[in-house]
Amino acid sequence: MSCPICGQKTRMVMLSSDDRYGYPGEFALLQCQHCGHAFLDCNLSPGQLTELYTNYYPRKSFDIANFKPYSGQSGFFAWFNGLACSAFRWVPKNVRVLDVGCGFGESLGYHTARGCDVYGVEADENIRRVAEKFGYKVHVGLFDDSVYGAEFFDIVTMDQVIEHVTDPLSTLRGVARILKPEGKLILSTPNANGWGAKIFGRCWINWHTPYHLQFFSKTSMLKAAEQAGFEVTEIKTITNSDWLLFQWIHLATYPKSGQPSWFWSPKKEGETLPQKLAVRLMSLVHKTRVNHLLTRIFDITGWGDNFVFVLTKR
Repeated sequence: MSCPICGQKTRMVMLSSDDRYGYPGEFALLQCQHCGHAFLDCNLSPGQLTELYTNYYPRKSFDIANFKPYSGQSGFFAWFNGLACSAFRWVPKNVRVLDVGCGFGESLGYHTARGCDVYGVEADENIRRVAEKFGYKVHVGLFDDSVYGAEFFDIVTMDQVIEHVTDPLSTLRGVARILKPEGKLILSTPNANGWGAKIFGRCWINWHTPYHLQFFSKTSMLKAAEQAGFEVTEIKTITNSDWLLFQWIHLATYPKSGQPSWFWSPKKEGETLPQKLAVRLMSLVHKTRVNHLLTRIFDITGWGDNFVFVLTKR
């Protein structure tokens, strides 16, 4: 199979399965030998993708009474915690913004409070509850640029989303069509060439099979952006420090093949005493801020687990 970004030859890296929510099946992870782009050999239909996110992702259990928009964060502790890893935090006030993959809508409330004209896209049907209650403008389904007029938005964000799409070049071209000239697309996405993937191997939390389909390298993003009518104007590795805590717990509670993970289950059913003790110990270690320090070191050296890309429409 050829690379979806540059069309060159690929090689199989490993077979991977859903080690979070127990979606059945095993999928091949391939990597381009030219641009370094990695991708999952997984041909799910739009209907299967909707089922995947609606029935397997945990948002169906979220209580809307507990809904709370994201709050503004700045200063040393925001940096130390890696909060700038999220694309929505790069959006200025008073702009028209589209958040593709808006999850449970916390970013929509954040932008609304900052004077933005906010729109959202979300494949998970559970967003309807939030949109109806708070009056958010959300397209429920996969991203479709034809829903919006040309050159309509100042900024589009995709927070941990581009890795989920089946055709990244088509998606990027669609975003370019609805952005104003010099408009920006801000992306955050896992770095499969970082330290985490190399150290933890198939247990790296961000393989997240079969939800994550695309893994961009710096080279593959530069190539994709150029083909879609963008210029990459900024590349950073910024990772939330909590990701490393989640990684240690994921290792300690790794499920049997085909079974959902106790740790990632919202109900936390079936936990064992060793698991409970391991989570408590790791949480105590996390409070020492050692995970924060390690995360900042890897980010500064460019080996962090998360990319932030800023693309400007040419």
